[in-house]
Amino acid sequence: MKQPIVANGVHNYTPPEEYVPPRSDRVREHLDWFMGLKLGFMMHWAPGCQLGTYESWPLSDGDAAWSQEDFTWADPETCKRQYREANRTFNPVKFDPAGWAKLARECGFKYLLFTTKHHDGFCMFDTQTTDYKITAPDCPFHTHPDADVVGALYREFRRQGLAISTYFSKPDWNSPFYWAPQFGPAPTRNVNYDVQEHPELWEQYVQFTHEQIRELGTRYGKIDVLWLDGGWVRPDNQGQDIRLGEIVEELRAGPQPHLIVCDRTCGGEHENFITPEKTIPDTALSVPWETCTTVGDKFSFHYTDRFKSGRELVHLLLEVVCKGGNLALNLAPQPDGALPAPAVRSLREMGAWLTAFGEGIYGTRICAPYFTDRLCYTQKDGAIFAFYRYDEVPRLPDRLTLRTDRPIAQVFCMRTRKPVRFRTTEEGLVLDLQELPMGGAFYAEGFRLIPAE
Repeated sequence: MKQPIVANGVHNYTPPEEYVPPRSDRVREHLDWFMGLKLGFMMHWAPGCQLGTYESWPLSDGDAAWSQEDFTWADPETCKRQYREANRTFNPVKFDPAGWAKLARECGFKYLLFTTKHHDGFCMFDTQTTDYKITAPDCPFHTHPDADVVGALYREFRRQGLAISTYFSKPDWNSPFYWAPQFGPAPTRNVNYDVQEHPELWEQYVQFTHEQIRELGTRYGKIDVLWLDGGWVRPDNQGQDIRLGEIVEELRAGPQPHLIVCDRTCGGEHENFITPEKTIPDTALSVPWETCTTVGDKFSFHYTDRFKSGRELVHLLLEVVCKGGNLALNLAPQPDGALPAPAVRSLREMGAWLTAFGEGIYGTRICAPYFTDRLCYTQKDGAIFAFYRYDEVPRLPDRLTLRTDRPIAQVFCMRTRKPVRFRTTEEGLVLDLQELPMGGAFYAEGFRLIPAE
């Protein structure tokens, strides 16, 4: 199995030329549908959010140089213990799954990507495999009617018509079968024993992982994507083979025949789409991909986070979509269960823009010349959509030259829904925008081009 070789952004990711399409017709069809959704609401949330630090990573001493920077109130071992025990004080009484789902729909999101379990091993669902979970008696929230957070979210997001992408961490640093206490402290993010010398222990971990995935795939209704984090857990890294194919095929043979799987950064037949993190490929890609990035600066909740503006989010979405990808946009809820108000304002601003211009976003495919600093192109149902990204103050040039390889019969401004005068030259399609009113213009302008028959 090859290592990812595209070094771009936070993580390397699998090179597009090594992409392996799903073998199942059902999965390929569902993947094509999923890639038309374009915008996903990603959420990292767990009891550790109370400490306002990175999720899970401070527990790994091998990653201490950056992940423990928020450990300022005590020594690292004390801080790690307090992180692990944060479940004992976690009581997000403002948790509102119906409100979150309604907000997501109104802001233009089409699917939910929620952390059912991160690397720290805390389960936000009612698993039967461990007591380190949101519904356990030592977690104050366990008496809430929606204590099974995953079940509540899946129920409400489906009611609002959104699809479900299930985030699940392959490594589990709370499991005695992964970081086995009899072998002492775990020096890195990896398993802390030799898998070849202790195959029975690793087999227990494989079965533990399969059972948790089985619970998610059989007890919570239809899931569209199984999104697997922790790409270092794989056969070519210290023999960490969780035999993913076994549980995937079990689910596909049963309740989830359409199931898309994203074994991110691992390549092969179970990485059904590629996942750049906090970065965007330099060029358009013809294979399925989804970038995951943040409304704020961090994936996990931080009290001092700074949030992107609505304009920044729209420009980010345009670049991703016009290069052929989906955008999984992460917002971390607060410890009390509410969503940060400044971030919600930005999401609503993005949603207002999508209300006017979403026709050129959802269900579209790449269209040359794809993306430049100002201009972005998509296509759908025979029409071409061209977007012009505004500066802080919306202003259009008197004339705007678009590139297209097809003769164009008509051009409409998507905001005003009125035709735009144009002429065809050697340089391209020149739009005459001198008389286009600017009232109501914001973030980016959109034009609908109708090719000649």
